[in-house]
Amino acid sequence: MTTQTGQTTSAQPSSRWFQLFLGMIAMMAISSPQYVWALFTGPLREQFNAPLAEIQVTFSLLIMLQTFLSPAQGYLVDRFGPRVLLSLGAALTGLSWVLAAHVTSVFGLYITYGVLGGIGTGIIYVGVVGMMVQWFPDNRGLAVGLVAAGYGFGAILTTFPISNSLNASGLSQTLTIYGIIFGIVGILAALGMRRPDKSTPHVAVDAQAHGLVQETRDYAPREMLRSPIFWLMFVMMTMMSTSGLMVISQMGAFAKDFGVKDALVFGLAALPLALTIDRFTNGLTRPFFGWVSDRIGRENTMLIAFGIEGIAMTIWLLFAHHPLTFVLLSGVVFFGWGEIFSLFPSTLTDTFGTKNATTNYGFLYMAQGVGSVLGGPLAAELHEITASWNVVFGVVIAMNFLTAFLAIAVLKPMRAAHRQRNAGAAAVATA
Repeated sequence: MTTQTGQTTSAQPSSRWFQLFLGMIAMMAISSPQYVWALFTGPLREQFNAPLAEIQVTFSLLIMLQTFLSPAQGYLVDRFGPRVLLSLGAALTGLSWVLAAHVTSVFGLYITYGVLGGIGTGIIYVGVVGMMVQWFPDNRGLAVGLVAAGYGFGAILTTFPISNSLNASGLSQTLTIYGIIFGIVGILAALGMRRPDKSTPHVAVDAQAHGLVQETRDYAPREMLRSPIFWLMFVMMTMMSTSGLMVISQMGAFAKDFGVKDALVFGLAALPLALTIDRFTNGLTRPFFGWVSDRIGRENTMLIAFGIEGIAMTIWLLFAHHPLTFVLLSGVVFFGWGEIFSLFPSTLTDTFGTKNATTNYGFLYMAQGVGSVLGGPLAAELHEITASWNVVFGVVIAMNFLTAFLAIAVLKPMRAAHRQRNAGAAAVATA
């Protein structure tokens, strides 16, 4: 691998692809707390005799702690390296399920599954993404998409086993067994991870397309937070996170209300089958649209992907009472959603540089936490107030189309002007 000046770097391709593999394994190990949550809402409501909105606070805490602490977690990974921090994250993730298996109150569930799980998964998520945007400047969208796919794909391996375990062994034993498995697998992957050599080039395809030798100067977090581009991206990611997290957290509830939860599709229960297909498409879309964005541009790809989700959710709502349609269209919805986890970090790093990439993405990733509140308990509360899922779906569908519009009509020209200012400043500095 060489820079544009022809200098060979010390980072061998095999090394970075091995780091990518380890990153995918670590992400797979922490995916189930978020993506199989819908399987737990029913048993938890029965165990604690609590309303859905109260149980959903656990999910919001998980995502909020995963995201709101990510700037600090990203800084620690940038400062001390991934090995110790990511191992700690894996240990906390596994421990959160083991302890949640023995709580006797909803508050205990909040502390274990929500708080400890959020801290643990957040360390790994922001740490792995931060490593990949540095290891793969030439294929940033693809690399981030692949590790993010690990986060989406991981639950494919666990959805049916966890569903079967809940039916056969109950909630407590299921949480204990799988918590131990997730902790061990995550720690083993984390122990092999390291940062790229400092000589690794940091020129993105996005910059090369505009004839720039350097994509941007490296922005410190404080500088980035003063940029309107960051806040536009934060609003856009919040809206897209709200859309997907509403479906993830409420699917068990609205599948029951639509009358398809216990229906059979191809001889399998509709809800776990839908969740399994969702994990596949949610994983597939991340490297796919990341790869597409490396070639046609980030904002153009956002327009296509976010538009797909908006259209799919509209059709899904219209035919949600049909079991087969419910299952198939849920997969299309997630194919239009999961790519936010490759497009947004890639776009952010293209715009604000790689030196502080992990910390900077930590701030943007907080949008996922805001989306968890809007898509979790507030969406459940909106459903209870209106007694209809149509209103809830209508709000998130509007968010999809608005975000697609903002990507092409606002974000794209703002980033083009940003690149030109950086190029002009660099030309003056070297004159």
